Amino acid sequence: MIRLGFFTGVLALMAGWELLAPRRPQAIGRDLRWPSNLGIVVLDTLLLRLVFPTAAVGFALLAAERGWGLFNAVAVPEWLAVVGSVLILDLAIYLQHVLFHAVPAFWRLHRMHHADLEFDVTTGLRFHPFEILLSMGIKLAVVALLGPPAVAVLIFEVLLNATSLFNHGNVGMPAGLDRALRWIVVTPDMHRVHHSILPHETNSNFGFNLPWWDRLLGTYRAQPSAGHEAMTLGIEQFRTPRDLWLDRLLTQPFRGPASGYPINRREENADDLRRAS
Repeated sequence: MIRLGFFTGVLALMAGWELLAPRRPQAIGRDLRWPSNLGIVVLDTLLLRLVFPTAAVGFALLAAERGWGLFNAVAVPEWLAVVGSVLILDLAIYLQHVLFHAVPAFWRLHRMHHADLEFDVTTGLRFHPFEILLSMGIKLAVVALLGPPAVAVLIFEVLLNATSLFNHGNVGMPAGLDRALRWIVVTPDMHRVHHSILPHETNSNFGFNLPWWDRLLGTYRAQPSAGHEAMTLGIEQFRTPRDLWLDRLLTQPFRGPASGYPINRREENADDLRRAS
């Protein structure tokens, strides 16, 4: 109920902000995109409840009961275990995101998120059900190894949901505020670069919540080369309005090639030069 409350509240706030102060004009309306994007999150939620009924917070309670993981084996202050767990879980999600771009089989699942032809709050909900299951499996493995306090997992889950909705928002904010915020949280302008059609921009700014991992590990890119208003969103595949329908989203992993991931730098630069010309 805590997660659901934050989720619905942030979703409503961001949707309203997008109406009042959009960052980019949208050529494809909400009436075409939103039913499928919202339908996906309903399917994801039902599938998770069926396959992983306890979810990550319940699994953290089980780990504490069984004595699994680092923080259940080593005595540290509670506050340190909570803060350390939130940071490590966020790093794990960052590394998972990089992995999903680097391995073609995983990219087939993840590219559905990138194939959205616009970028708004519902893009932050648009993940293939198979990716959601795989991501939860990875998260549970991290919980088993780390042994985080259940409250830390709850904090992390609430933050991850809220910041995913926030940083996918088609919202405008003053440039100075954006520059300041992106030292502590991934902002919409920072994450929008990650949804560029250009591979070297797609393969940057992997963070969902904290921006520090991109800066520390060399995957940070401040702005898109074409600017936020002119940049092309999405991937080279699946660019028709029909590809935005729910049935096409669900079958995307099984259609077409894995679209150039991983890609070497020479091929990437050649592709960018061809597009520029």
